[in-house]
Amino acid sequence: MSKRSAFWIFIIGTSISLAIFLWLTYDTHRQVDALTHTENLNDQVVAGKHVWEDKNCNNCHTILGFGVYYAPDLTNVYQRIGAEGIIAAVQRPEEVFGDSFRKMQNLNVTDQEAEDLVAFLEWTSYIDNNDWPPQDSDNRLSSEERRLAGTGLSRGAIAFKQNCMGCHSIGGAGGSTGPALDDIGDRYDASQIVKYIGDPASVEPGSKMPAQNGVSQEDREAIGEYLAKQGGGQ
Repeated sequence: MSKRSAFWIFIIGTSISLAIFLWLTYDTHRQVDALTHTENLNDQVVAGKHVWEDKNCNNCHTILGFGVYYAPDLTNVYQRIGAEGIIAAVQRPEEVFGDSFRKMQNLNVTDQEAEDLVAFLEWTSYIDNNDWPPQDSDNRLSSEERRLAGTGLSRGAIAFKQNCMGCHSIGGAGGSTGPALDDIGDRYDASQIVKYIGDPASVEPGSKMPAQNGVSQEDREAIGEYLAKQGGGQ
C-alpha cells in the first residue's frame, strides 16, 4: 500500500468516525428531556440533589457513572430498596450496614433531607440510561441477590424486610399487625430470635405469632443477628 493510499484511508475513516460520533452526540442531546423525564423535576428533586452534594455522597458512591467506587452505585437504588430502605440507610447506617464489610458514616441526615434525597434518587432511578449499571437488570440473578450485590445492605436487614416487615416495624417503617421491634435486642439474643421465628411459643408462652416455617434457616439466622442489635442497650 502506498503512502498516498494510507493517507486517504486515514482521512476517510477518521471523517466517517467523527461524523457518526457527532450525530450520536446530537441525537442524545436532542432526546435529553425525554430520556431524563424532565417533566418530573420539581423543587424537592432539586433539594435532594443539594443534599447529595452537601453530604458529599459522591465521595463513596457513584451515580450515573460519576463518583467513587468504594460503595454501591446508587443510580437505581430507589427501584432496588424503595423509599423506606433509603431513609433507613442514610439515617441509621450503623444498623442497616452492621453486618456489611462496607461501613457508612452517620451523616446526621434530617427527616426533611432524607425525604428530599428520596425524591432525587427516585428521579434518577427512572432515567433511561440503557440499563446501567448492568447488575440491576441481570436476569441471571435473583431479586435478592441483585439487592445484596447492589445496595450494600446487610443480609439480615434484607431478610427482615422480605419476611417480617409485613407485620412488624423498626423505626416506624413496616406493618402494625405485630409489635414494633425497635428494642427486641434488649429482650432476646440472636439464638432466641432464631428459635422464636420457628416456634414462637417455645420462647414466649402464649405468643399469638404463628410459626414462620416458610422462612429458611439461613434467613432466620440473618434476621436473628440483625434484630439482636436493635435496642438501647446494644
